[in-house]
Amino acid sequence: MKTPEALFDLTGKVALVTGGSRGIGRAVAEGFATAGADVVVASRKLDNCEAAAREIEAATGRRALPVGCHVGRWQDCDDLVDAVYQEFGRCDVLVNNAGMSPAYDDLTTVSEDLYDKVHAVNARGPFRLSVLIGSRMAQGDGGSIVNVSTVGSLRPTADDLPYAMAKAALNALTLGLAGAWAPKVRANLVLPSASDTDLTKAWGPETKARIAEMNPMKRIGRPEDMVGVCVFLASDAASYVNGAQIPVDGGLYRTL
Repeated sequence: MKTPEALFDLTGKVALVTGGSRGIGRAVAEGFATAGADVVVASRKLDNCEAAAREIEAATGRRALPVGCHVGRWQDCDDLVDAVYQEFGRCDVLVNNAGMSPAYDDLTTVSEDLYDKVHAVNARGPFRLSVLIGSRMAQGDGGSIVNVSTVGSLRPTADDLPYAMAKAALNALTLGLAGAWAPKVRANLVLPSASDTDLTKAWGPETKARIAEMNPMKRIGRPEDMVGVCVFLASDAASYVNGAQIPVDGGLYRTL
């Protein structure tokens, strides 16, 4: 039987994290590197990826490859996968974390462009990346796909409905993938609640305080709250965890 240290060890693995230059993705990418993995940091702005990669390499001693990629664009997803396999020859962990949720006044003001962009980043891109990488994982040594959704997809409101709808599609994708290439490829879902990231910057301190008061933990989430569960799902410690839906929400949605 492996020791707990060995179960969580990611040495020799390659992990791709989209939206990896900031927020949850940035924290998870460094967490993977700390556990021994080489990481690919992908997001729309290459300079942000390069800065994050330098910081991760300095902090962990692992290799971090920055790649500019807009996951809402089909060809960008193809190019990202090509870059990963050209550089490393493998991908053992895929974290579909990139997301966007633009504000709007009310549902009648949601434009076709806004709707399409939200769906492309939160659902279509993860589909394309998962298909390309998951199929290669299945042909090789296997791997783990971790999709970052939101608990709001389980109980959506009018305030962010296109986002919740797109994340609900991501939830469905995950459950489908859990049976697509099993047992070699596992797919699991992590559902954070409101977190202190760029997506919530516009809320202001009063709104954040109100939401924190509603939470049993009396705070909103932090990017580092996601690291442990993602490292677990990527590692051998989760070798029999497949198709799981794990809320990381402080117990906010415990009544579901």
